[in-house]
Amino acid sequence: MTWLTRMWTVASLELQQRVRGAAWYVLLGVFVFIVLLVTVFTSIATWNSDAPGAVLYSLIVYFVLLLGSLVTPALSGNAINGDREAGTLATTQVTLVTTAQLVLGKLLAAWITALGFLVAALPFLLFALAQGGAEAPTAIVSVLVLALQLGVVSAIGVGLSGLIRRPLFSVVVTYLVVAFLSVGTGIIFALGGFVGQETVTVRSEYIDWEASSDEIDPETGRPVDIVCVTDDYEYTQPRFDRVWWALAANPYVLLADAVPTTFDPGGYPADLFGSIKLAVRQAQLPPAEPQAWSECTDDYVDSDTPTARDIIDETVPSWAVGLALHLLLAGGLVAGAIARTHAPTRRLTAGSRVA
Repeated sequence: MTWLTRMWTVASLELQQRVRGAAWYVLLGVFVFIVLLVTVFTSIATWNSDAPGAVLYSLIVYFVLLLGSLVTPALSGNAINGDREAGTLATTQVTLVTTAQLVLGKLLAAWITALGFLVAALPFLLFALAQGGAEAPTAIVSVLVLALQLGVVSAIGVGLSGLIRRPLFSVVVTYLVVAFLSVGTGIIFALGGFVGQETVTVRSEYIDWEASSDEIDPETGRPVDIVCVTDDYEYTQPRFDRVWWALAANPYVLLADAVPTTFDPGGYPADLFGSIKLAVRQAQLPPAEPQAWSECTDDYVDSDTPTARDIIDETVPSWAVGLALHLLLAGGLVAGAIARTHAPTRRLTAGSRVA
């Protein structure tokens, strides 16, 4: 048997255990039913829009990522320590299967299980593409990034199951890590922006009509002899441009930032991917300088507001950094699980069973 054959043997055995009962099929059935409801109601709500398929497609992809992030930790978080607690891990380790083949085989099985949700959603994704609005590059990139994200979550669960002795604790920690990437990064971004907020002063000039002359200039509509008064207004402004990098590791932001943006005829993003990308890219821009407003002069500043396409083109893509961080985290945990699960081992933690 070759190296890959032994790894696939472990993965196939793991897959047979996962799909042996009816619970897995019930879960897939519930998922398909919910996606069907999302498809029907979204299609009705966006029937008269310019790109109904784009909105529906992005919603389904995000729904698969959400459910995969919720279910995969429960399926992979006890892959190794669950076998150790059941007394079947040592039986596998005395065969010709190496520790790396064992851990990677379980990772492959967890990944394939998570990809089952993506496969189940493919008919709905094809339906969204047929409606129009979603382009082929968007579909290809989103599916690839989604598959990688499901693999990262699977690797986190399998890695922690090898590093942590208790199955329940490893599952909980896996959920916490996934929650930190999905929700914690957004909290850090929001708190960081408000912690670093600055006070901004806006100065305005008004005409004191009582103190000014009664003679009115017909060209300007203002008194010939103007008496102006100034008024300063202060407010606090958060600085999200200093902490936008915290969202680089967010899987939902990463997916949106990696997908090519589709614009509607009005120049705005046509799907959920583009809307999230635009919001995150806008956070990179520093706040505009406050402009003084004057009723006494004609020196008004007409600032050009950048379009959505300009903002996306001129700001920094962060998806590559986020993906590198995810792969580094997943690879480190899997490598740690291989080192921790290696047999024979010189030292075992208290309470660890050998067979």
